[in-house]
Amino acid sequence: MTALAARAASLLLRYPDDHVLTAVPLILDALPALPTRIAASLRPVAAHRAGGEPGALRAEYVDQFDFRRRSSLHLTYYTCGDTRRRGEALAGFAAAFKASGYEVVDGELPDYLPAVLDLAAADDTGWRLLRENRVGLDLLAQSLEKSVYRHAVEAVRALLPAATPGDLDAATALARTGPPAEQVGLQPFGSSR
Repeated sequence: MTALAARAASLLLRYPDDHVLTAVPLILDALPALPTRIAASLRPVAAHRAGGEPGALRAEYVDQFDFRRRSSLHLTYYTCGDTRRRGEALAGFAAAFKASGYEVVDGELPDYLPAVLDLAAADDTGWRLLRENRVGLDLLAQSLEKSVYRHAVEAVRALLPAATPGDLDAATALARTGPPAEQVGLQPFGSSR
């Protein structure tokens, strides 16, 4: 049942191209098989996509996820920002996919939430990656407060163990300061001679 929920959330968080949109009726048909809380979170997103005009859905998606750093679907962005440390984190995700016998396709980075959800649908490694990146999911949910996509992220969070006090503190701190910035090689006091 968690595999079905992970796959449905993955599809509902992907760019709504024709292939993804053809899956929406299947998702709606599968919702009754899911736990009530999970189905209730996924239903608004599926209904939104089922009732939306494809061009408008695509424009909305691009506006929400491609032009706003705060609503990145790349999990390591929240804890690593655009720093060198993120490269290490991405290498860890790629190694986890490889060790599980899977790979990320379509040129996506291995920390792309829908790809991690697809891995979770097939292998427990995906669930481990989601648990380890809970802070990113929590911040993503906060940033999507006024978006229908928040419901899909809430479904994913509901599939994970409850956030620990440490998770909540880390999310609060990151929400205040934002992702880390690269400091290597920068000279804050002007040029040296």
